Amino acid sequence: MKSLGITILAIGILLTMYTGFTYMTKEKVVDVGQLEITRDNKHDMTWSPFAGIIVIFVGGGVLAYGMRYK
Repeated sequence: MKSLGITILAIGILLTMYTGFTYMTKEKVVDVGQLEITRDNKHDMTWSPFAGIIVIFVGGGVLAYGMRYK
């Protein structure tokens, strides 16, 4: 139970520090015979730092529960 709490705490800290990331996908626009035109689409994944703080509190609760009941 302790290791689970520590893992959740670490994830919460990372979520608080890094509030999002960007990834690219390719979309096929035109495909006529051997002619192929693609374009890159940029997608943003963002979340609030408060989500990380909530996860930190949950991880702290799991850690405290694990230390209390062995």
